[in-house]
Amino acid sequence: MVKLQVLISMELEGVTDVQPAEEDYEYFFNVTCGSCREPHPKVISLNQTEEHEISGSRGSAHFVWRCQNCKKEHSASFVPPTSSTKSTAPLPFSEENGKFAPFIALDCRGLEFTKLHFRGKWKCKGTETGTPFEMELNEEDEDGRWDDYDEKAGTPVGISELKCKIQRL
Repeated sequence: MVKLQVLISMELEGVTDVQPAEEDYEYFFNVTCGSCREPHPKVISLNQTEEHEISGSRGSAHFVWRCQNCKKEHSASFVPPTSSTKSTAPLPFSEENGKFAPFIALDCRGLEFTKLHFRGKWKCKGTETGTPFEMELNEEDEDGRWDDYDEKAGTPVGISELKCKIQRL
């Protein structure tokens, strides 16, 4: 069993509290088998609202995968991202630009996630006004950049430089 903490970093302009827009947000990862070290050939997805049965067990997990190379079954479940939180919900990103902050954590059994891909609907709010914004983030589009304008504050807002780091807890 390995607990992994996913940390994220991004450049924020006039916004704060960046997080997935929905509870059933699909997290996209690259994954590697912990037994044979073979990477899965495709990007996988998992979310916090779906659970799958683990073969030969009464338990379930948010992600269950059988490695095509060594045929072993592995699983992962969301856990609280920090020791001071009890919820498994993602922590909103509000850090200074360039700093990494805890986002989510996963309890991995027999596998390791190696990269988070920023995709899908996210939300944030204006730093000065609290104006809510919702956007599609995709690190592969236009350098993963999102830009808008906060009418109440009269200033441009944006998110860029999406980065992730995964470390063992």
